[in-house]
Amino acid sequence: MTLVDARGMRCPWPAIRLAKALRERGGGPIEVLADDPAAAAELERVARAAGARLETAEAGRFRVERGA
Repeated sequence: MTLVDARGMRCPWPAIRLAKALRERGGGPIEVLADDPAAAAELERVARAAGARLETAEAGRFRVERGA
């Protein structure tokens, strides 16, 4: 599993970090830690554009699964 720690970063940085991880990793889930209130919507858009699914595990913790 790849971990993207974007805590303390304001959008669009969490989404940019997720996009980079999606490009660089061949597969497997990606966990994103982000505490910006706007992050959930931004991360959802990036995941959907990459053909992946975003799940919220708990506040500020997201999991991205490919092929969803």
